[in-house]
Amino acid sequence: MHTAPSSEASLQQWLDYLLAIHLSEIDMGLARVSEVARRMSLLTLGAAKVITVGGTNGKGTTCVMLESMLAQAGKRVGVYSSPHLLRYNERVRICGQDASDAALIAAFCEIEAARGSISLTFFEFATLAALQLFKAAQLDVVILEVGLGGRLDATNIIDADVAVVTAIDLDHQDYLGNTRDAVGYEKAGIFKAGSPAVVGEPDLPQTVVQVAKEKGAQLLAVGQAFNYQRTGELWQFHGRFIQVDNLPVPNLPLPNAATALAALECLYPAFDQDCIRNGLSLARLTGRFERVSEHPAIYLDVAHNPHAARYLASQMAAFAGRRVLALCGMLKDKDIEGVIQVMSPVVDHWYITGLDTERGADADRLSAAMPAGADVHSFAHIDAAWRALSAVMQPDDVVIVFGSFYTVSGVKSLMNGE
Repeated sequence: MHTAPSSEASLQQWLDYLLAIHLSEIDMGLARVSEVARRMSLLTLGAAKVITVGGTNGKGTTCVMLESMLAQAGKRVGVYSSPHLLRYNERVRICGQDASDAALIAAFCEIEAARGSISLTFFEFATLAALQLFKAAQLDVVILEVGLGGRLDATNIIDADVAVVTAIDLDHQDYLGNTRDAVGYEKAGIFKAGSPAVVGEPDLPQTVVQVAKEKGAQLLAVGQAFNYQRTGELWQFHGRFIQVDNLPVPNLPLPNAATALAALECLYPAFDQDCIRNGLSLARLTGRFERVSEHPAIYLDVAHNPHAARYLASQMAAFAGRRVLALCGMLKDKDIEGVIQVMSPVVDHWYITGLDTERGADADRLSAAMPAGADVHSFAHIDAAWRALSAVMQPDDVVIVFGSFYTVSGVKSLMNGE
């Protein structure tokens, strides 16, 4: 038996305990977490409006753009996201600040007391802690990023005022199915009766339309309920209530900016246009085509499936004619061949690495996916790969670190000297 840490214990001791007490990392289903939430009165979050954001890619960037626009308008906003890159506290953000160790530990103590004999996964504990802190903070808007899928994800215990699905592609096939229709069905599981369901996926699986009908949700799809268009470095958005022209193209993917705006206008049809402009231009998210050095240009991106890799490859077009070095490490349950196939045309030299996690693919597995003739350097560990790459990079080079949250956080820690 594992004994729960005390309220005096460190956050790390609590996280170790949460990882140890539930046998499986992923245990789909809402019955257990709903019951604990009911006991803690967390099934509603007071007067706060709730936006739940699901999708294969683009969840994090959509959440951060919504948060940034709402903050510009003076709204008190909470954001729950996962996974974290460097510190667990990043998962719960209130009015732009990560939750403190003390606040998280206090929430864990309350959940531990309320759950009794009910077993909770690490993610379910995290979700309940976020809800507890959001409710206590009396926020205007709470943004919940779905962890996996949607229908059976712990975030789905809350009836959102607006449900968002960003993009739909294959990922986590073991849990979500092998077809876009199957994935769409799971993602659309966050739709609620009588509430807006904003979808930024242009190639809409029929299952999404079907779930919206069955649930009685108001389906608002890109190309139908809202449109956007890019002209050079400017773009325009045309929604049901908000029309904005001459917006500067944001640092984050444009389809997600349009989807965020479509969600925003559901809650605030007369939202201030300056808050939209400023919010979108200020929005940044670590690990999403994040530039961490100028000479050489070093970018970090958590792209780990073909859909995300296609966006990353398109961003690399700006560097045509420059030498591109890539450091890549991936999890073995990802579409490794698919990602490498997309990225190969834009990479000159590969530095591939194993990852220090059970789910990590080793360098041999990545090597086997490389096209014939590729210049590939293999390493068992990320620190050796980063050292080797650092020794050869020149000021005019472009370096892209991608493939997993583990890869990006590993390099980020090495660059910070941790």
